[in-house]
Amino acid sequence: MGSRRRRSVHELLGGGLLADVILWRRRHITIGILLGTFAAWVIFELSGYTLLSLVSRVLLLLVTILFVWAKAAGVLNRPPPPLPELHITEEATNLAADFFRTKINSILSASRDIALGRDPNLFCKVVACLWLISVVSSWTDFLTLSYSGLAVILTIPVLYEKYEDIIDKYLLLAYTKLKIIYEKLDGDCSGKVKKWILENGKLS
Repeated sequence: MGSRRRRSVHELLGGGLLADVILWRRRHITIGILLGTFAAWVIFELSGYTLLSLVSRVLLLLVTILFVWAKAAGVLNRPPPPLPELHITEEATNLAADFFRTKINSILSASRDIALGRDPNLFCKVVACLWLISVVSSWTDFLTLSYSGLAVILTIPVLYEKYEDIIDKYLLLAYTKLKIIYEKLDGDCSGKVKKWILENGKLS
């Protein structure tokens, strides 16, 4: 692949903040995400807590502190906890509902196409992804898998962007070799099938 791609890796990732974070163009955010998720992973692994149990305990502690603070403030004539007025606007609710409706409808439409056999390529991709997830998840727990996936997302694209020409060269070489092997195996299998059909035809 001597010629450069028409679209850069940054553009392929959609551009914007997400692409900047994945490609380490906002280094402080990327490092913060990696360190934060690593710290969370260590805490979960060492403490033995699950995500739900840890969140519930943190919320229990927070609610208790705020309740005691508010009651003590009333007795001691002090100001109550400085809590902002939190509410969700109707516009934000409509935007979120529209977003999820569009995504869910796309998934349902694709699922219908797969179930009715209309899209064999999509069926193969879904089966391959589900099988891969099943195999990988049997090796490790969900938390470790999630952190490993995040680490891969934050390392592979930036390495590819940096060494794009070299990686493309070896990928093309590997693809060419695999294509030759596939054509050879396909030819051998086709020859054996034809020979078997001819032999059975003569016997009958």
